[in-house]
Amino acid sequence: MNPDKLHRFLFQQKHVRGELVQLTDSLDQMLKNHHYPLPVKQLLAELVVATSLITATLKLDGEIAVQLQGEGPVKFAAVNGDNQQNFRAMVRLQAELSGSSFRELIGEGYMIVTITPRQGERYQGIIPLTGATLTSTLEGYFAQSEQLPTRLYIYTDISQQNIAAGLMLQVLPVEPQKAVEDFAELVVLADTVTADELLTLPAEQMLYRLFHQEQVELFSAQDVRFVCGCSRQKCETALYSIGKEALGEHIAEGKLEMTCEYCNTQYLFSADELQQISNQL
Repeated sequence: MNPDKLHRFLFQQKHVRGELVQLTDSLDQMLKNHHYPLPVKQLLAELVVATSLITATLKLDGEIAVQLQGEGPVKFAAVNGDNQQNFRAMVRLQAELSGSSFRELIGEGYMIVTITPRQGERYQGIIPLTGATLTSTLEGYFAQSEQLPTRLYIYTDISQQNIAAGLMLQVLPVEPQKAVEDFAELVVLADTVTADELLTLPAEQMLYRLFHQEQVELFSAQDVRFVCGCSRQKCETALYSIGKEALGEHIAEGKLEMTCEYCNTQYLFSADELQQISNQL
């Protein structure tokens, strides 16, 4: 497997496109400083894969946020990414886990997809969590937001090493009847994919195994990276907005610790440093 790559491909004689993403090192970096329960790690890895696949379908020069909000033990899960396939992710828990399935973790809730282009208007789609899995919820998102039949396959292996992968097929918006027929034929083949194949085989080998009777054009791969973006300077800038009163309370305590939710890095500010900030307000 060529890890941490997104591969786009096109069926030359079918009106269908596809994407394949395989991640490992970037997941290690995302999870290494966190102590999430195993089912939560699996959910977050699935959400990262899903965000990568969604982003790759968009003609986007900007940022994307994919969030899950629910009433279950996982109150909030989010992945922030961009068109360069840089991502960061986090989870907030509100109760002990009572199960490991998607709906047992999230409960009733919503998936929110927010697209923020560098130029143009911001778009937000809100999808009720009616499906039993993340993939069925995402297929509903594509059906609602783009009216394009889409099939997704997402697998993770977080038990011994952090690996996640996803495969997506989507109808091209041309010749609708022919495209739907093409899509149905290819889904029959894609449905034979196994978790082991998707997680371990190189992209070229896996696509050949699934679609060797088709003419598949595989484009250059794009790197996928975990990029948090937090810094001490950004934390210091945030402190200017909390006001002198709040700063005074932390000065009295003798210090202030700030922890990044995405990478769990801690930033410590002494009373003297806080006083310097307060004096500038």
